[in-house]
Amino acid sequence: MRSPADIFLALKWTSFAHSCVYTALLLCAFAAGKPEPATFVLGLTHGLLWIFMSLACLAGARARIVSFRLAVAVAVLGGLGPFFGSYEFIRESRERVALAQR
Repeated sequence: MRSPADIFLALKWTSFAHSCVYTALLLCAFAAGKPEPATFVLGLTHGLLWIFMSLACLAGARARIVSFRLAVAVAVLGGLGPFFGSYEFIRESRERVALAQR
């Protein structure tokens, strides 16, 4: 069984990967002229990752692995831009380090 710290780290890196996919989608859609099927695949990947991350972070908030603030940022704002969730993972990671050093 994975520890809560391992689960948090896996969610954090999945959030970063989601942000990279979304960045590629934006570049593909707006800078590269919407080439198909790349735009479709990136859009589908973004949508599926958003659904997965939303469910995983809400379950993580219920299990007290991630904060409610982080779960809301991923679930509510993640569809518009997963950068909100990635930022919250960075903020919460720094907060956890600061608490551990006390």
